[in-house]
Amino acid sequence: MNYGVSPQVAEDIVQGFFVNLWLKSKELEINTSLKSYLFTSVKNKCLDYHKHNKVRENYLDHITESSSLESSQFNMYIESELNEILSSAMEKLTPRCREIFELSRFSGLKNAEIAEDLNISKRTVELQISNALKILREELKDILPLFLIALLLK
Repeated sequence: MNYGVSPQVAEDIVQGFFVNLWLKSKELEINTSLKSYLFTSVKNKCLDYHKHNKVRENYLDHITESSSLESSQFNMYIESELNEILSSAMEKLTPRCREIFELSRFSGLKNAEIAEDLNISKRTVELQISNALKILREELKDILPLFLIALLLK
């Protein structure tokens, strides 16, 4: 039966058993055959090793899960903060400029489509988007490092 233990780990378990046997030899009282005692003792040491590994794996899983949850909560917090700041910056735009910018960036419409939908020239759309980007760049310059960190953490 293979328990997934390397030969080195098996040797360490047996060696640890014999060291312990040597240290406690004066207090030891064996009531069965020596062979039976040795096999049972080493088997119990192996079971202890597996129990210890299982506890360690469960602990590492728990730590990883907790860390993942905390990271997820932190990312949600950063995202909500960034959305709030972006919304506040968007309010600095004129209504028409905001409408054109949202159609371009959030709805994914091309400049020609926006111009046709709003019955304005394509050049006006380009100018409004350029103005929106200039204002947003100025409003958001202080939070750019925070935004980059949030992007890197995702």
